[in-house]
Amino acid sequence: MTSAAPSLPVPNVARGVFLMLSAVTVFTVMSAFIKAAVRVPAGEAMFFRSVMAMPILLVWLVTHGGIRAGIRTKSVRNHAVRGIVGSCAMGLGFAGLKFLPLPEVTAIRFVTPIVMVVLAALILGEKFRFVRIAAVLLGFVGVVIIVAPRLSVGIGSTEALGVGLTLGSACLAALAQVFVKGMAGQESTTAIVFWFSMTSAVLSLVTVPFGWVWPTGVELTLLVGAGVVGGLGQILLTSSYRFAEAGVLAPFTYVSMLWSVLIGWIWFNEVPTMSMTVGAGFVIGAGVIIVLRERALGRDETARRKVRAKGLQ
Repeated sequence: MTSAAPSLPVPNVARGVFLMLSAVTVFTVMSAFIKAAVRVPAGEAMFFRSVMAMPILLVWLVTHGGIRAGIRTKSVRNHAVRGIVGSCAMGLGFAGLKFLPLPEVTAIRFVTPIVMVVLAALILGEKFRFVRIAAVLLGFVGVVIIVAPRLSVGIGSTEALGVGLTLGSACLAALAQVFVKGMAGQESTTAIVFWFSMTSAVLSLVTVPFGWVWPTGVELTLLVGAGVVGGLGQILLTSSYRFAEAGVLAPFTYVSMLWSVLIGWIWFNEVPTMSMTVGAGFVIGAGVIIVLRERALGRDETARRKVRAKGLQ
């Protein structure tokens, strides 16, 4: 996922929420497509996801200021680092889908904003306040509840492998978002989206020697579909931030839990377990606490800036 746009030229919370809900829905469908193409390696799936999204992203750039202006960058290095970390997160996430039910993968991924709080404190020097600490601990308790049944069958099991891959994906995604946060104000959202897709497409080719397969007609349809809806999801997600603040939209990302449960049940015959449901509640609760706290801190900082501005008049 990408950072919010630097400004909100046309505030419209209802439209922003609608676009966010649409993005969340599309991304859940994308994960289902990748999961359904079970025979296709994660690196190959990442290639199709990245390449098939490019035409949609290019059309979007053309209609939103032009390609040259949209992909202009001030730091190739920053995009490269963010792209490598984000690509690894995507690849591990796709691999984890092969071993765990879709709802559990979705629930574990919700640890990303929690890990991001820790990494932002370590890398960006953000203050690690009591509320944040409590939310982080609550979130990790939820993760333990979710993964405990999978780990109890043995560290070497496929379930444990799926847990490791998905947790690794969530942590790397958090690191990628910290890098994006550090790039805020220096790089446009369109450039971040474009160069990430380019980087992930190139890096996916490194996995060719590790066993790509020739996809069947059904698998090819799923892979192309994943790329198309993934590109559409990026556009919907990025567009949502033009109409509402990130703090307002963040809670609506948890709707993906409902979609993953529904899709997992209908498509993959996956029934959520009690531990997954309880653990997901803890993780989602921790995420909501963090979001609400960040919004409160943002309002306080805005108020302080207004007071300082008046004092200078």
